[in-house]
Amino acid sequence: MKCKPNHTRTCDPDGFKKRAACLCFRSEREDEVLLVSRSRYPDRWIVPGGGVEPEEEPGGAAVREVYEGAGVKGKLGRLLGVFEQNQDRKHRTYVCVLTVTELREDWEDSVNIGREREWFKVEDAIKVLQGHGRVHAEYLEKLKLGGSPTNANSMAPSSPDSDP
Repeated sequence: MKCKPNHTRTCDPDGFKKRAACLCFRSEREDEVLLVSRSRYPDRWIVPGGGVEPEEEPGGAAVREVYEGAGVKGKLGRLLGVFEQNQDRKHRTYVCVLTVTELREDWEDSVNIGREREWFKVEDAIKVLQGHGRVHAEYLEKLKLGGSPTNANSMAPSSPDSDP
């Protein structure tokens, strides 16, 4: 399991844990998405993301989390939406779109926890995620419902300020 020494969970006024994630695409066509293996179940795939730190904006958190979790940098695009997971977890996740421009060979989570990454066609990724990561599949389903990609303004810088 991934564990960070100085990680602080932040919650919104409703008590939901604030999270951020990116649908990382190989190109602006948004037809191939990058998924990463789960830390607890390495044979299952998820959309890279994680907790929002105190004083951090969701777009900046999403960029940082995909750099740590998937070893990618890129051009941050639009906010796809905010997704809630209500049951026991009470997460509220801000999901952005990112066009990948750089793939690191080794990255924090690959070295520390053996995380892997793989490109999937969007339709295949939805099928892979529906079995165990239903809320993650919903991100891609919303993307498909939203139609073709748009050139929205960026929410945050396209890469972390410094390499972790």
